[in-house]
Amino acid sequence: MKNTIKIISLLIFGLGVQSCGDLDVTPSNQLTTASISNSSDGIYNVTNGNYALIKDGAEFNGFVDDNNAYLRQYFQMTDFASDDIVCGQKTEDPLYYSFTYTHSPNQSNSRFFWYISYKIINGSNTVIQFFEDKGDLSDNEKQLLGECYFLRAFCQFNLVRFYAKPYNLGDPNSNLGIILRQSTSEPLEKARATVQESYNALIADAMKAVDLMNAPRGVAFASKEAGFALLSRVYLNMGDDDKAIEFADKVIDSGRFTLENADSYPSYFPNALARSETIWAIAHSASDNRGKFGSIASMIYSDGNSGWGEEFATKGYRDLLSQNSNDVRASYIFPVYKDGTTDVARKNGLDKYFITKFSFQGDDPNLSSPVIFRLAEMYLNKAEAYAHKNDMNSALDNVNEIRKNRGLDADLITTLPNGKSLLDVVLDERRLELAFEGHRYYDLIRNERPIDRTYWGYHILGLTIGDIDHSNPPSGFDNLVIQWDDPRNLYFIPIDEIIANPLCEQN
Repeated sequence: MKNTIKIISLLIFGLGVQSCGDLDVTPSNQLTTASISNSSDGIYNVTNGNYALIKDGAEFNGFVDDNNAYLRQYFQMTDFASDDIVCGQKTEDPLYYSFTYTHSPNQSNSRFFWYISYKIINGSNTVIQFFEDKGDLSDNEKQLLGECYFLRAFCQFNLVRFYAKPYNLGDPNSNLGIILRQSTSEPLEKARATVQESYNALIADAMKAVDLMNAPRGVAFASKEAGFALLSRVYLNMGDDDKAIEFADKVIDSGRFTLENADSYPSYFPNALARSETIWAIAHSASDNRGKFGSIASMIYSDGNSGWGEEFATKGYRDLLSQNSNDVRASYIFPVYKDGTTDVARKNGLDKYFITKFSFQGDDPNLSSPVIFRLAEMYLNKAEAYAHKNDMNSALDNVNEIRKNRGLDADLITTLPNGKSLLDVVLDERRLELAFEGHRYYDLIRNERPIDRTYWGYHILGLTIGDIDHSNPPSGFDNLVIQWDDPRNLYFIPIDEIIANPLCEQN
């Protein structure tokens, strides 16, 4: 029985190390790597297929589930563990484990995220190997090669953040990182690299990517500046403030991007592909809409028909946002009112404030082209790095660059508010600006701050909420404050990998 389970796991999981002839680039045009050299469009289709795996459903364990998409798991496994989104009811969806920190090796969303990440990595390896064997590349071919190095680095970075200890916790030279898959011919059984080795590998990939990408294909594809943005985010995560600033400046100084202003920002996210602030977004068309059952929007917005609407913006985030009535970032918080009143409706005792950052592309409530990198983050990366360096003027200059474009020209920050440190100010601005985009959870962990969820919600295990008094936050319960170094912040290595790869050590 044990051997049977292992064989089945190998067949259904694959671990992203298929042979060249077995590469599956669904949902592109079904080309295998064996046919790349025989088709003038083949390498473009395989590369584009790697992007498609970020947004589309993919077969896993023998079937396609609407919930299974890289982006859905990426955003939910980060933001639903933070203090910006509250869970409004119990659910069988595995996103519930991120709210409650009750992870397991058999957790289906985590298992899929690991699988699809390595599938993208393997697809990238195939293109990389093809071009390295070919040599003498045109500028367009170098661009594609650079994009695949970028995709490999991007996936490695997210894997090491989900499944390894934070870079600032313990010794990165001894803590276990991820399994590095850097060719199409590696053995199935392979041990995890260290955290340091994992970061070294993904940085090397990103550096190669920025050197190669000189023929950009638009914001739906990786570019030199997307590589710089990734490196800025990576170095900030590692605590290398000078490098975080350096690469953020490379994006800013490129002149390719401009911040949305107070007038344009409220319509930015539904139109991100056409806007000047976007560095890289995952392009979706109407045919890519995963609808009520699989879109990112479906859990955090509903018009009564379009989505589940089971999660809401937390009071803590809304209180921060409401400090200035001119802040246009409030346009992405959608209060639901009781019929015929101005009172906010409730669900299971929780105020219903939906989130619309992933809605209304083409007026469709479930459709968007999610933004992965945008210019605002670069200014805020610099602000945080300068805060770490105790350079108040530079940190506040970068914070105010955002504020003056969000309707707060008359409320720029020139001195520290009472009771606030410089880092407090920067993290508040990052929270306001980057909420629900996969940042808040890591902002707290990176800065060694607790994830404080001392508010009512279904993250409180064993609690029946009923009609609650929001003026009295809960007390005396477990699971309200998660420390930044709590082992529960790590996701387990999925059971599929553990069974199939005995060299892989579990968290």
